[in-house]
Amino acid sequence: MDHVLVKVKKVRKKPVFKLMSNHTLFSRIEVDPAACTPYNPDHNLDEECWFKVEHFSQQAYCSEILTADIDPKNYDELPKDKFPDISHIYALQGSDVYFQKVTPSLFLRRKTFVFGEVAEVEDDRLRLVINSQPDAVYLSKQDVLIFKNLATISSIFPGIDELYKEATQEEVKQFLDEPFISLSNDFDADKVSKPNRKRIALAMATLAALPEQDKEGMLSYIDGYCGESLKFNKDAGMFDISTDNELKMLIYGIEQRFYTTQFGQEKRLANSVQALG
Repeated sequence: MDHVLVKVKKVRKKPVFKLMSNHTLFSRIEVDPAACTPYNPDHNLDEECWFKVEHFSQQAYCSEILTADIDPKNYDELPKDKFPDISHIYALQGSDVYFQKVTPSLFLRRKTFVFGEVAEVEDDRLRLVINSQPDAVYLSKQDVLIFKNLATISSIFPGIDELYKEATQEEVKQFLDEPFISLSNDFDADKVSKPNRKRIALAMATLAALPEQDKEGMLSYIDGYCGESLKFNKDAGMFDISTDNELKMLIYGIEQRFYTTQFGQEKRLANSVQALG
Protein backbone atom coordinates (compact mmCIF):
# COMPACT_ATOMS: atom_id res chain seq x y z
CA MET A 1 0.00 0.00 0.00
CA ASP A 2 1.29 3.45 -0.92
CA HIS A 3 1.18 6.32 1.56
CA VAL A 4 1.69 10.09 1.55
CA LEU A 5 3.52 11.70 4.47
CA VAL A 6 4.30 15.39 4.87
CA LYS A 7 6.71 17.44 6.91
CA VAL A 8 5.43 20.68 8.38
CA LYS A 9 7.14 23.85 9.53
CA LYS A 10 6.99 25.28 13.06
CA VAL A 11 6.86 21.83 14.69
CA ARG A 12 10.00 20.65 16.45
CA LYS A 13 8.82 17.34 17.85
CA LYS A 14 7.40 14.85 15.37
CA PRO A 15 7.19 17.24 12.39
CA VAL A 16 6.21 14.43 9.99
CA PHE A 17 2.50 13.57 9.64
CA LYS A 18 0.42 11.16 7.60
CA LEU A 19 -1.69 12.86 4.94
CA MET A 20 -3.33 9.88 3.24
CA SER A 21 -2.98 6.17 2.57
CA ASN A 22 -3.72 3.86 -0.31
CA HIS A 23 -2.87 6.53 -2.88
CA THR A 24 -0.08 6.68 -5.47
CA LEU A 25 0.79 10.35 -5.79
CA PHE A 26 3.40 10.37 -8.59
CA SER A 27 3.68 8.41 -11.79
CA ARG A 28 6.38 5.79 -11.45
CA ILE A 29 9.85 6.98 -12.47
CA GLU A 30 11.42 4.31 -14.64
CA VAL A 31 15.14 4.99 -14.54
CA ASP A 32 18.30 2.89 -14.49
CA PRO A 33 20.68 4.35 -11.87
CA ALA A 34 23.59 3.20 -14.03
CA ALA A 35 22.42 5.66 -16.69
CA CYS A 36 22.25 8.57 -14.24
CA THR A 37 25.04 11.11 -13.87
CA PRO A 38 27.05 11.44 -10.64
CA TYR A 39 26.39 14.98 -9.48
CA ASN A 40 28.59 17.59 -11.13
CA PRO A 41 27.61 21.26 -10.71
CA ASP A 42 28.98 22.14 -14.14
CA HIS A 43 27.03 19.42 -15.98
CA ASN A 44 23.91 20.33 -17.95
CA LEU A 45 21.42 17.49 -17.81
CA ASP A 46 19.53 16.32 -20.85
CA GLU A 47 15.77 16.54 -20.32
CA GLU A 48 15.32 12.82 -19.61
CA CYS A 49 18.41 12.45 -17.41
CA TRP A 50 18.90 12.59 -13.64
CA PHE A 51 21.77 13.26 -11.27
CA LYS A 52 22.48 10.58 -8.68
CA VAL A 53 24.10 10.17 -5.29
CA GLU A 54 25.05 6.56 -4.63
CA HIS A 55 25.21 4.91 -1.16
CA PHE A 56 22.82 7.65 -0.08
CA SER A 57 21.88 6.10 3.25
CA GLN A 58 25.55 6.41 4.26
CA GLN A 59 25.69 10.15 3.60
CA ALA A 60 25.53 12.61 6.48
CA TYR A 61 22.75 14.55 4.74
CA CYS A 62 20.51 11.52 4.26
CA SER A 63 17.03 12.23 5.61
CA GLU A 64 16.13 10.54 8.89
CA ILE A 65 12.93 9.28 7.32
CA LEU A 66 15.04 7.05 5.06
CA THR A 67 17.23 5.60 7.80
CA ALA A 68 14.33 4.50 9.98
CA ASP A 69 11.84 1.71 9.43
CA ILE A 70 8.97 3.70 7.89
CA ASP A 71 5.63 2.58 9.31
CA PRO A 72 2.78 4.99 8.50
CA LYS A 73 0.90 3.79 11.59
CA ASN A 74 3.56 5.55 13.69
CA TYR A 75 2.64 8.95 12.29
CA ASP A 76 -0.25 11.15 13.41
CA GLU A 77 -2.83 12.39 10.93
CA LEU A 78 -2.11 15.92 9.72
CA PRO A 79 -4.38 18.41 11.56
CA LYS A 80 -6.37 20.75 9.33
CA ASP A 81 -4.76 23.84 10.81
CA LYS A 82 -1.34 22.55 9.71
CA PHE A 83 -2.20 22.25 6.01
CA PRO A 84 -0.66 25.65 5.10
CA ASP A 85 2.56 24.72 6.95
CA ILE A 86 3.50 21.76 4.75
CA SER A 87 7.11 22.12 3.59
CA HIS A 88 7.83 18.74 1.99
CA ILE A 89 5.89 15.78 0.65
CA TYR A 90 7.12 12.19 1.07
CA ALA A 91 5.27 9.75 -1.16
CA LEU A 92 5.96 6.14 -0.19
CA GLN A 93 5.45 4.19 -3.40
CA GLY A 94 6.42 0.55 -3.23
CA SER A 95 9.97 0.37 -1.91
CA ASP A 96 10.83 3.88 -3.12
CA VAL A 97 10.25 7.35 -1.67
CA TYR A 98 9.30 10.30 -3.88
CA PHE A 99 9.98 13.83 -2.64
CA GLN A 100 8.47 17.20 -3.47
CA LYS A 101 9.43 20.54 -2.00
CA VAL A 102 6.40 22.71 -1.19
CA THR A 103 6.68 26.46 -1.74
CA PRO A 104 4.02 29.14 -1.07
CA SER A 105 3.35 29.46 -4.80
CA LEU A 106 2.03 25.88 -4.86
CA PHE A 107 -0.83 26.77 -2.51
CA LEU A 108 -3.88 28.03 -4.38
CA ARG A 109 -7.08 29.53 -3.06
CA ARG A 110 -9.37 30.60 -5.87
CA LYS A 111 -12.76 29.97 -7.40
CA THR A 112 -12.63 27.10 -9.91
CA PHE A 113 -14.85 24.94 -12.09
CA VAL A 114 -14.68 21.23 -11.25
CA PHE A 115 -15.81 18.95 -14.09
CA GLY A 116 -17.30 15.62 -13.08
CA GLU A 117 -20.69 14.30 -14.13
CA VAL A 118 -21.72 17.95 -14.13
CA ALA A 119 -19.81 21.21 -13.84
CA GLU A 120 -19.58 22.57 -10.31
CA VAL A 121 -18.05 25.71 -8.86
CA GLU A 122 -15.75 25.38 -5.85
CA ASP A 123 -15.04 28.58 -4.03
CA ASP A 124 -12.20 29.52 -1.69
CA ARG A 125 -10.87 26.03 -1.02
CA LEU A 126 -7.15 25.70 -0.26
CA ARG A 127 -5.36 23.52 -2.79
CA LEU A 128 -1.81 22.25 -2.94
CA VAL A 129 -0.45 21.64 -6.43
CA ILE A 130 1.37 18.36 -7.01
CA ASN A 131 4.08 18.67 -9.63
CA SER A 132 4.01 16.36 -12.64
CA GLN A 133 7.42 15.05 -11.59
CA PRO A 134 8.95 14.70 -8.11
CA ASP A 135 11.98 16.74 -7.12
CA ALA A 136 13.85 13.63 -6.01
CA VAL A 137 13.38 9.89 -5.71
CA TYR A 138 15.12 7.53 -3.30
CA LEU A 139 15.54 4.10 -4.88
CA SER A 140 15.90 2.01 -1.76
CA LYS A 141 16.97 -1.27 -3.39
CA GLN A 142 19.91 0.46 -5.05
CA ASP A 143 20.45 2.95 -2.18
CA VAL A 144 20.53 5.79 -4.72
CA LEU A 145 18.99 9.25 -4.65
CA ILE A 146 18.17 10.75 -8.05
CA PHE A 147 17.26 14.39 -8.64
CA LYS A 148 17.33 17.18 -11.21
CA ASN A 149 18.19 20.34 -9.28
CA LEU A 150 20.38 20.46 -6.20
CA ALA A 151 19.12 23.86 -5.03
CA THR A 152 15.52 22.59 -5.04
CA ILE A 153 16.23 19.66 -2.72
CA SER A 154 18.73 21.36 -0.40
CA SER A 155 15.99 22.14 2.14
CA ILE A 156 14.74 18.54 2.04
CA PHE A 157 18.24 17.18 2.70
CA PRO A 158 20.11 19.77 4.80
CA GLY A 159 23.82 19.59 4.08
CA ILE A 160 23.52 18.09 0.60
CA ASP A 161 24.67 21.38 -0.89
CA GLU A 162 28.19 20.29 0.02
CA LEU A 163 28.03 18.58 -3.36
CA TYR A 164 28.03 22.07 -4.86
CA LYS A 165 31.61 22.88 -4.02
CA GLU A 166 32.58 26.48 -4.56
CA ALA A 167 36.21 27.51 -4.14
CA THR A 168 36.87 29.67 -1.10
CA GLN A 169 38.58 33.04 -1.42
CA GLU A 170 41.86 31.46 -0.34
CA GLU A 171 41.47 28.65 -2.86
CA VAL A 172 40.76 31.17 -5.62
CA LYS A 173 43.93 33.08 -4.71
CA GLN A 174 45.85 29.81 -4.65
CA PHE A 175 44.58 28.93 -8.12
CA LEU A 176 45.44 32.36 -9.54
CA ASP A 177 48.97 31.89 -8.17
CA GLU A 178 49.53 28.87 -10.43
CA PRO A 179 52.83 29.30 -12.33
CA PHE A 180 51.06 29.27 -15.71
CA ILE A 181 48.80 32.25 -14.84
CA SER A 182 49.79 35.90 -15.14
CA LEU A 183 47.24 38.47 -13.98
CA SER A 184 46.83 41.89 -15.61
CA ASN A 185 44.38 44.78 -15.82
CA ASP A 186 44.01 44.68 -12.00
CA PHE A 187 42.22 41.34 -12.23
CA ASP A 188 42.35 39.45 -8.92
CA ALA A 189 40.42 37.01 -6.73
CA ASP A 190 37.82 39.64 -5.81
CA LYS A 191 36.74 39.87 -9.46
CA VAL A 192 36.19 36.15 -9.95
CA SER A 193 32.51 35.36 -10.54
CA LYS A 194 30.53 32.77 -8.61
CA PRO A 195 30.28 30.39 -11.62
CA ASN A 196 34.05 30.56 -12.04
CA ARG A 197 34.59 29.88 -8.34
CA LYS A 198 32.61 26.70 -8.85
CA ARG A 199 34.71 25.84 -11.91
CA ILE A 200 37.93 26.58 -10.03
CA ALA A 201 37.03 23.98 -7.41
CA LEU A 202 36.74 21.39 -10.18
CA ALA A 203 39.87 22.59 -11.97
CA MET A 204 41.97 22.38 -8.81
CA ALA A 205 40.98 18.72 -8.42
CA THR A 206 41.87 18.11 -12.06
CA LEU A 207 45.28 19.76 -11.68
CA ALA A 208 46.00 17.81 -8.52
CA ALA A 209 45.44 14.55 -10.39
CA LEU A 210 47.40 15.62 -13.50
CA PRO A 211 50.92 14.13 -13.74
CA GLU A 212 53.60 16.80 -13.76
CA GLN A 213 54.90 15.68 -17.15
CA ASP A 214 51.47 16.33 -18.69
CA LYS A 215 51.15 19.95 -17.59
CA GLU A 216 53.28 21.33 -20.43
CA GLY A 217 51.11 19.44 -22.90
CA MET A 218 48.03 20.91 -21.22
CA LEU A 219 49.31 24.44 -21.86
CA SER A 220 49.95 23.66 -25.54
CA TYR A 221 46.48 22.12 -25.81
CA ILE A 222 44.83 25.24 -24.39
CA ASP A 223 46.88 27.55 -26.59
CA GLY A 224 45.99 25.48 -29.64
CA TYR A 225 42.29 26.09 -29.09
CA CYS A 226 42.32 29.51 -27.41
CA GLY A 227 45.04 31.32 -29.32
CA GLU A 228 42.57 34.01 -30.37
CA SER A 229 40.95 34.50 -26.96
CA LEU A 230 43.88 33.95 -24.59
CA LYS A 231 47.36 35.48 -24.76
CA PHE A 232 50.03 32.85 -24.16
CA ASN A 233 53.68 33.67 -23.51
CA LYS A 234 55.39 30.49 -24.72
CA ASP A 235 58.78 31.49 -23.34
CA ALA A 236 57.40 32.04 -19.84
CA GLY A 237 54.75 29.33 -20.16
CA MET A 238 52.06 31.68 -18.85
CA PHE A 239 48.57 32.74 -19.89
CA ASP A 240 47.64 36.38 -19.45
CA ILE A 241 44.34 36.60 -17.56
CA SER A 242 42.73 40.03 -17.42
CA THR A 243 38.99 39.21 -17.35
CA ASP A 244 36.62 36.72 -15.82
CA ASN A 245 35.75 35.37 -19.28
CA GLU A 246 39.42 34.69 -20.05
CA LEU A 247 39.63 32.83 -16.77
CA LYS A 248 36.61 30.74 -17.78
CA MET A 249 38.25 29.76 -21.07
CA LEU A 250 41.43 28.78 -19.26
CA ILE A 251 39.47 26.58 -16.87
CA TYR A 252 37.62 24.96 -19.76
CA GLY A 253 41.03 24.12 -21.20
CA ILE A 254 42.18 22.56 -17.94
CA GLU A 255 39.02 20.46 -18.00
CA GLN A 256 39.74 19.52 -21.67
CA ARG A 257 36.42 20.85 -22.88
CA PHE A 258 37.81 21.69 -26.32
CA TYR A 259 37.78 19.09 -29.07
CA THR A 260 37.90 18.67 -32.84
CA THR A 261 35.26 16.70 -34.70
CA GLN A 262 36.54 13.61 -36.46
CA PHE A 263 34.55 14.42 -39.58
CA GLY A 264 34.91 17.98 -40.78
CA GLN A 265 37.67 18.86 -38.30
CA GLU A 266 35.55 21.53 -36.66
CA LYS A 267 36.85 22.90 -33.38
CA ARG A 268 34.24 22.90 -30.65
CA LEU A 269 33.68 23.61 -26.96
CA ALA A 270 31.76 20.99 -24.98
CA ASN A 271 29.17 22.78 -22.86
CA SER A 272 28.94 19.72 -20.61
CA VAL A 273 30.87 16.49 -20.30
CA GLN A 274 30.32 13.05 -18.83
CA ALA A 275 32.92 10.31 -18.41
CA LEU A 276 32.07 7.16 -20.35
CA GLY A 277 34.07 4.75 -18.27
